[in-house]
Amino acid sequence: MIRTPSLAAAAVVALAGGPGAAGASGAVCRDMDHGGLSFAVCEVRAGEDLRLWLNGPDGRPVGTFARLRELAAAEGRRVVFAMNAGMYHPDLSPVGLFVAGGTELSPIVTAAGSGNFGMRPNGVFCITAEGFGVIESRAFKADRPDCGFASQSGPMLVIDGELHPRFLKESSSRHVRNGVGVSPDGRTAWFAISATPVTFWEFASLFRDGLGSADALYFDGSVSRLYSAELGREDFGFPMGPIVGLLEPAG
Repeated sequence: MIRTPSLAAAAVVALAGGPGAAGASGAVCRDMDHGGLSFAVCEVRAGEDLRLWLNGPDGRPVGTFARLRELAAAEGRRVVFAMNAGMYHPDLSPVGLFVAGGTELSPIVTAAGSGNFGMRPNGVFCITAEGFGVIESRAFKADRPDCGFASQSGPMLVIDGELHPRFLKESSSRHVRNGVGVSPDGRTAWFAISATPVTFWEFASLFRDGLGSADALYFDGSVSRLYSAELGREDFGFPMGPIVGLLEPAG
C-alpha cells in the first residue's frame, strides 16, 4: 500500500457558492432497484453546497457522521446526506489525491499498485464551480482541472460509457459498495451505496445503465456507509477518512 504523511490541515471549507449557496431542493436520496438489486442513490446538482471533508478546524479527522453534523451546525447548516469518499490509510490520511478548498492535502498517485485502488484505470472525483467530473487519474494529471474539492480512488467503474475491462459478470466477489457517477454534461452527480453485497460488474451497471452515467468511480467496499436524513439512515462503523456530503441551511 502507498504511504503518505499524516495530514493536519483543516478541510472544512465550501465550494459551489459556499455556505450561502442554494440548499437541496426536492427529494435528494431515494431507494432504487436495478437488475434485481437494491441501492440507495443520492443526487446532487451543480451549484448546491457539496463538499469534501478530511479534518476539522482543530486538525483532527472528522471521522464520523455525528462530528460532521456538529461542524455543519456550527455554520448554521445541516447535513442532507454524507458518505465515505475514498480510500485511506490507518491514520485516516487519503491514499491518493485529496483537495479541499482548492488546497492539495495529498498528492495524486498514478503508478499501478495492489488492491482496488491500484486497479488501473483509477480516477478522481472533482468538484468545480461549474459542476462535477470523474476523470481517469493519468488524464487528470496531464490536464488538471480547477477542482475546489477532489478525491482520488479506484478503480473506475465506468469509463466513457464502458465498464472497467477487468470486471467480470460472473464474479463471485461481493461486498457492500459505494461510489459516485456524473451525468454526461457534468451538472449532476449520483452517490450510490448497495443495500446488499454486489459485484463490481453489478455496481458499475447501476451507474451506466440505471443512472445514465458515462463515468463513475468506486469509493470503497469494506467501509461503505451512508448518512441520509431523508431515508432516516445513519450507518455506523470505525472512523472514516475522506467524507463527501451535501449541506443546506439549518432551520
